[in-house]
Amino acid sequence: MKFIGASHKLRGSKIILWGVPLDETTSFRRGTSSGPERIRLMSYGLETYSPISDRDLSEIIFFDAGDILIPRGNIERSVKNIESFAYSFLKRGFKLLTLGGEHLISLPLVSAAFRIFPNLKVIHLDAHADLREHYLGNHLSHASVMRRICDFLPPSNLYQLGIRSGTKKEFEFAKNNVSLLSPSLTDIEKIIESDLKESPIYLTLDIDVVDPAFAPGTGTPEPGGVTPREIFDFLKKLRGLNIISADVVEISPPNDISDITSLLGAKIVREILFLL
Repeated sequence: MKFIGASHKLRGSKIILWGVPLDETTSFRRGTSSGPERIRLMSYGLETYSPISDRDLSEIIFFDAGDILIPRGNIERSVKNIESFAYSFLKRGFKLLTLGGEHLISLPLVSAAFRIFPNLKVIHLDAHADLREHYLGNHLSHASVMRRICDFLPPSNLYQLGIRSGTKKEFEFAKNNVSLLSPSLTDIEKIIESDLKESPIYLTLDIDVVDPAFAPGTGTPEPGGVTPREIFDFLKKLRGLNIISADVVEISPPNDISDITSLLGAKIVREILFLL
């Protein structure tokens, strides 16, 4: 099944939508491997027209490449395969929109983008800082993905919003290194002109940035999050920026209720397609 409005052929497309059903390091509740498939299915509960953006998916050409095969139980190989696939398209001028899967997938995706755009900046929406040096003895984890990204991306190029959970060490690292760590999404307004206007941007959105009252279908829900309306208002603020790739991660259909999280994810994906 393809995402609603997707082209049936690559020719003419400038945006590649694809799924990465990785679910190896989720630390509380598993289930993200079925996220891409469910997001696609729930997209057919939406219209191709968006009143939010006043645009229709028929106005853009994007290709749904399906899901990449994941070698189960081999995190290092999975990360390398994801980066290789992403880089092969990015270097040809495509933009990527990736459906997760757990948040670790952002590591190879950002790495591939950084190889092409050395001045890349990352906007990170999440409930969790994901800045642990390691988690449960593993340095490759969805709980350490942003710390691993900071191994090559200058931490000052990282902007974290919606954050309301993490260890004391994570918050100390963020305070001393990243450009922005805030529980609020509105703080993006302060830095768009000064920090982001002229830069290539990677956008990563962990669905648990949304309060679990609206998005229960995720592996590590955290109370006190934002509303769907705040997400869509935030995305509108990004219009005009040079977003070269994005991902939507951590949707876990087995933990969902009446598919409300997957449906929200599909609507977010639709709006990001217009941003790309």
